[in-house]
Amino acid sequence: MYYLRSLIHRIEPYQPTPLPIAGGFGLAEAVRELATMVMLLTVGILAGRNWKSRLGYAAIAFGVWDIFYYVFLKVMCGWPHSLLDWDILFLLPLPWWGPVLAPVSIALLMVLWGTVVSSWRIERARNDSEWKAWALNFCGVIVALYLFMADSIRVANGGVDALRNVLPQSFNWPLFCVALVLMAASIGELLWRLKGAVIQTKTSTLVDGDWEYGPERGPSFVKSTMEGRRGRIELEPVKVLSEQGK
Repeated sequence: MYYLRSLIHRIEPYQPTPLPIAGGFGLAEAVRELATMVMLLTVGILAGRNWKSRLGYAAIAFGVWDIFYYVFLKVMCGWPHSLLDWDILFLLPLPWWGPVLAPVSIALLMVLWGTVVSSWRIERARNDSEWKAWALNFCGVIVALYLFMADSIRVANGGVDALRNVLPQSFNWPLFCVALVLMAASIGELLWRLKGAVIQTKTSTLVDGDWEYGPERGPSFVKSTMEGRRGRIELEPVKVLSEQGK
């Protein structure tokens, strides 16, 4: 990507004619984006053991790739200057525009969701909370996609030249924050179920007397006390026989 931006003199994309005609580079860039998605999905498929963990690892791979894409651009060429710099995020199906902070925020959510899904085995929800959370997530994704492509949609009737030359003037941060909260709904619901599963596990082990949560109070103390008393009772006959032998 650095080579392509250097060839068309667009290290900083937010300038007049942000997508100039450069031979076959436009098609090559679209194919590169598609190939990147296939590669990241393949990483998840190879790393996971079931469909949830595979999606989780794919989300982690995508999120880490997206974040370090900007980190390494900053190291190599000094751009972006700040997290509010505009960037062309994708070209398919229309050019996506957004401040760097926007895709990085979504990437962080993807890493968090992927980490939770791939690290813990969480049973399916017994009520409708899971699909409701995913419905909210889907709404958030649609809103975010609209915000990224809003300017391209506005000039789409003008043809390819209009899409190549469009420069967004502002980004709707309040609406994007709403979209971000909606996208985080699936993560919140997942963490809530994980918390419930942990509490249920601790409660069941507490009943069994195997859960230790303190050196002075609690099941471990009661269990050790009972074992100590049982040991003293068993030693009493030995003590009596010893005294009789004397």
